[in-house]
Amino acid sequence: MIFRSSFPDITIPELTFTDFTLQKAAERLTQPALIDGPSGRTLTYGQLLEYIRRVGANLHARGFKKGDVLAILLPNLPEYAAAFHGAASIGGVLTTINPLYTAEELTFQLSDTRAKYLLTLPMFIEKAIEGAKNTSIEEIFVLGEAPGATPFAALLQPADSAPPVNIDVHRDLLVIPYSSGTTGLPKGVMLTHNNVVSFVSMIRVAAGYHPGQKYLAVLPFFHIFGMVGIMGNCLVAGATMVTMPRFDLEQFLQLIQDHKIAGACLVPPIVLALAKHPIVDKYDLSSLEWLLSGAAPLSADLQKACAARLNCAVVQGWGMTETSCGASIVPLDQAGKRPGAAGMLIPNQEYRVVDYTTGEDQGPGHQGEIWLRGPNIMQGYLNQPQATADTINSEGWLYTGDIGYIDEEGYLFIVDRIKELIKYKGLQIAPAELEAVLLSHPAVADAAVIGRADEEAGEVPKAFVVLKSPVNAEELLAFVSEKVAPYKRIRKLEIIDQIPKSASGKILRRVLVAKERELEKEIIQ
Repeated sequence: MIFRSSFPDITIPELTFTDFTLQKAAERLTQPALIDGPSGRTLTYGQLLEYIRRVGANLHARGFKKGDVLAILLPNLPEYAAAFHGAASIGGVLTTINPLYTAEELTFQLSDTRAKYLLTLPMFIEKAIEGAKNTSIEEIFVLGEAPGATPFAALLQPADSAPPVNIDVHRDLLVIPYSSGTTGLPKGVMLTHNNVVSFVSMIRVAAGYHPGQKYLAVLPFFHIFGMVGIMGNCLVAGATMVTMPRFDLEQFLQLIQDHKIAGACLVPPIVLALAKHPIVDKYDLSSLEWLLSGAAPLSADLQKACAARLNCAVVQGWGMTETSCGASIVPLDQAGKRPGAAGMLIPNQEYRVVDYTTGEDQGPGHQGEIWLRGPNIMQGYLNQPQATADTINSEGWLYTGDIGYIDEEGYLFIVDRIKELIKYKGLQIAPAELEAVLLSHPAVADAAVIGRADEEAGEVPKAFVVLKSPVNAEELLAFVSEKVAPYKRIRKLEIIDQIPKSASGKILRRVLVAKERELEKEIIQ
């Protein structure tokens, strides 16, 4: 049974993402587009337009052409938007990278995308140089100065505009962010200009961004939520983004107070702090009109507690990198109507609710895996045809791996997931990646990693390890920590005799998850 969004379909503009984003920027040249929260450094819309033009022109002059890849390894800063759209405007493709990545993780993404240039900060230069070895990187740029790198200022020098380039918005890629999908190692998600323009156009029927208002960009731009959900939506709306390079609760509260922030996109751990931390009462947060939580489920109780304390709308959205950010949202005018709901499916989408064990369609109110189809769905996984075929079928249906149901009013509730990935504070962790690191230790014979529930983080990685020679858990935890970004660190480790596996050798994570849930129940009791 195929259902459609409750919202009427809309017309998707046939524009590149940059043209779509900045189509009204000329009407607000003196208005701040981006403000660096800690320093107050500001880029107006006029300056942003000129920076984008110059970055595109100077990249072109260096031989950067349509289809070439610019990798961005930066925290949230105003220059992020200039670099992103500067490259995109001349047909370049972006790949966005978590600044916490190790050199080894960086090498993988640079190699997989065959990136030509890398943009980073001086504080990351050693890691950047190490990670770029034996990859296709030809030049590293930095905001500022660092040995072995070219100042980003070189791309901001006055220059004649780059010649026009023909971009097919339906076929040409805009960005390749990374996701673990429903299983396995991180994979490059191929998103075209039309995919991203479609999402931003579709979400605007329910999003709360308004011209001239200020919104706080605390979620990282390397993540699809920050990149498209915040940076894309803010600039399209003609609003002002106040950026935060890293999350700090006191600074976060101070910026809301000082800038009279109207709204912010968050993840559940930040909502938890806003609902419960005593320091919140020291700040005037009365300017807040809404908070949107995403990237991981937000409980109904926590949603209601935060809304009551801050006296603003607290709503939830749901989506994936593979949906160009989102697929559902609770409209602001219906905030509080369905606490715990992941929202209503946004326009131009079809969906099915499928019993993932039998493949049979389920009716309204019945649980099953959510399948989606629409113009915001990715083209596939980079260099991964089999993973693509396992995720998107021949009719264009995306298997989300999330289990949920749609109620009689069209609200989506996510109740579980069949995906392997772990969500730590909204960031994805692929169990297979951590298992591979563990198996590289000479004392480890076998390993499996699952997510364990955690009130603050949502989930934390727990490893089950079979040994072939003596080693203590602390040594294994330290070994993994040296090889992965801090948020991927294994928090708990248990040594067992055997990893449960299917006849084909696949790890039976559900057995380990069930065992863990039983243990948690015993602890609570």
